[in-house]
Amino acid sequence: MWNALLWGAVSGSAVLIGALAALFLRIQTKWIGFIMAFGTGVLIGAAAYELLDDSANDGGLVPTILGFIAGALVFTGFDWYISRKGGSGRKRSVRSEKSTKPQSGSGLAIFAGTVLDAIPESIMIGASLISGEGVSLLLVIAIFISNIPEGLSSTAGLKQDGYSKSKVILLWLSVLVISTAASGAGYAFMDHADGYTTALIASFAGGGIIAMVSSSMMPEAYENSGPLTGLAAALGMLCSLILDHL
Repeated sequence: MWNALLWGAVSGSAVLIGALAALFLRIQTKWIGFIMAFGTGVLIGAAAYELLDDSANDGGLVPTILGFIAGALVFTGFDWYISRKGGSGRKRSVRSEKSTKPQSGSGLAIFAGTVLDAIPESIMIGASLISGEGVSLLLVIAIFISNIPEGLSSTAGLKQDGYSKSKVILLWLSVLVISTAASGAGYAFMDHADGYTTALIASFAGGGIIAMVSSSMMPEAYENSGPLTGLAAALGMLCSLILDHL
């Protein structure tokens, strides 16, 4: 359990690191785009190699297909709702430059969207410890890399909504706590789950991750980095393949 909490905190801390960088440093959007593209590739690889492949092997194709479709649909539905409330820019590093009329309450919508992204990812980190072979470094690294640009870009939206530095830091600290708790919950609740249930939950997280990177991370990465986005994403997926075989 303690290992699950520790690794959940490690992956969740990346959002806080990104937020602190946005608050106190000036970072070119081009580099944020490269990080986001690389993180997209790693996340796609993690979803394919760590979540979907294991789901199909452990529980069969039926729960994997059902969970994957459900995850993509649920994430898309919540993402659509949160976007309508002003949270569409939570992963967009240039939101503050392009949006001159922010929606009222967009800061809280951004926060809610970030929590939506963090919970299924953290649950799977905790669940990866159940086998007794140690945490999935692929999942931890993939989520950590993707959370850094999320912290960077989300903080821009919160600042645009008038949030003070102390309030921004407090919000991201709460995301860190939620990520830690979700990882512990993933370990506790999936410890005695059968293969069918594990496959459903893992593929559900995989569907949500693929929907998330396709709708928000990759478009923003290309917008910032141009044609080199494809190379960075390809290197990210290659990195995930290497990590999966270590």
